[in-house]
Amino acid sequence: MNLRLQAITVCSAALSCLALPGVKAAEAAPPAGVLSLSASASVEVTKDVLSVTLGTTREGSDSAGVQSALKQALDAALAEARKAARPGQLEVSTGNFSLYPRYTNKGQMSGWQGSAELIVEGKDMPAIAQLTGRITTLTISRVAYGLSKEQRQKVESDVTAQAIQQFQARAAEYAKQFGYGAASIREVNVSSNEPPVYAAPMARKAMASMSADEALPVEPGKGTVSATVNGSVQMK
Repeated sequence: MNLRLQAITVCSAALSCLALPGVKAAEAAPPAGVLSLSASASVEVTKDVLSVTLGTTREGSDSAGVQSALKQALDAALAEARKAARPGQLEVSTGNFSLYPRYTNKGQMSGWQGSAELIVEGKDMPAIAQLTGRITTLTISRVAYGLSKEQRQKVESDVTAQAIQQFQARAAEYAKQFGYGAASIREVNVSSNEPPVYAAPMARKAMASMSADEALPVEPGKGTVSATVNGSVQMK
């Protein structure tokens, strides 16, 4: 009876050891023929959206007077801009409107100062350029170019398809060079990016010499939209 109990105890201890995380009956062999790789594609595209920010500042001894002057300038600009507004082509919105006290070097309040902004953006660049010349109560402070949602989606779709094709072709070619007949995808990640929106230096230079009723010179330029595919394949 004691011998039998001892044998059961030894077997239980052996099974407990096999169940421990650090003890394995046999180490699992690492997968063979796995290849990690990446591929990318890019396309140059003309930016099709123009965004112009117009603004003004006012100063005065009391906040109500400064606020009233800012509102008058903004209302006049809005009235002119709304005449040309068209959804998607020329859209108008108000930007920053701020009012704050001014102080002397000794820390004493000397008056009030404020600023107001109007943003005009859309795909009809000539109409936006002409509109900025007709707005006389605000001046141009920033000019930026970007991609419309429709253009971005179309370009991203095309460039992503190119990157995927390059990934598949590269995987097949590498598998062949390593002596395999084919390759199947294990995991894959697809990412894309578009050119950033930025202020145009040429437009800023032109602003300095523009008269009040002169149209804004526009030159959207081009940007690069790219897509990257990375992952791993099983060569077989």
